[in-house]
Amino acid sequence: MPARSGTQFSRKLGQKKQRPLAAEQQQSPPDGAHTPFPKEPRLESPKTLVPQRSIYFSSPKGHPARLGSDFFDQPAVALARAFLGQVLVRRLDDGTELRGRIVETEAYLGPEDEAAHSRGGRQTPRNRGMFMKPGTLYVYLIYGMYFCMNVSSRGDGACILLRALEPLGGLETMRQLRSAHRKGNTGRALKDRELCSGPSKLCQALAIDKSFDQRDLAKDKAVWLEHGRPGPGEPAVVAAARVGIGHAGEWAQKPLRFYIQGSPWVSVVDRVAEQDAQA
Repeated sequence: MPARSGTQFSRKLGQKKQRPLAAEQQQSPPDGAHTPFPKEPRLESPKTLVPQRSIYFSSPKGHPARLGSDFFDQPAVALARAFLGQVLVRRLDDGTELRGRIVETEAYLGPEDEAAHSRGGRQTPRNRGMFMKPGTLYVYLIYGMYFCMNVSSRGDGACILLRALEPLGGLETMRQLRSAHRKGNTGRALKDRELCSGPSKLCQALAIDKSFDQRDLAKDKAVWLEHGRPGPGEPAVVAAARVGIGHAGEWAQKPLRFYIQGSPWVSVVDRVAEQDAQA
């Protein structure tokens, strides 16, 4: 996630709450070390027969399982793990809804993180979404043609990169959207596992572009997050080095990428990290 410099923005506008990042710093161990990451938030069971809803959920008409603002108000590492298994939904202009279960994320911890666009506390028009309230989208362009989608977390300049989805609904539309961006238009139909197996691929498949930058994922009508249905057991989560940040020194090796082990939809599998997790 290479950083850029630019005109400094006032920290009074779109500023996130200042909160200690100590918890995140403790969760970024030195190379070769592994420390436990915080557990994902668990919803308490209702104590009465009266229907109740967790504070993590908002309930606008038609979206009873939509995750609300409080869900996103977590430190970056905790939020990156909590994203796994949740369902990202994109509603197109014609009403078509595309759905994908999040299976891979990366955490960027803010000013201290040499791989973050906000390293050193720099704020520019491009990265302003990273400094806005938790749940704000930060969408940026790479190589002049591909988009990547991030979600801000608790902590100034901290965010989560969404790396891969398991397609659940609207696959044919995703295939058409992805094919429209393919070089050479080979004519070969994309396999399901190729639709969203990468940060730019999932943006293409969901028709996410720069117009989504700085939108509120908790309130937007065209894109939102829903609570994923629990499986038969809690999936194993792999913590591995992030992808494509070789310029970031020691930060390039920190285990800040998280993915569901065994998922065929993950963009990059780290066998060494998987073996270390099982040791």
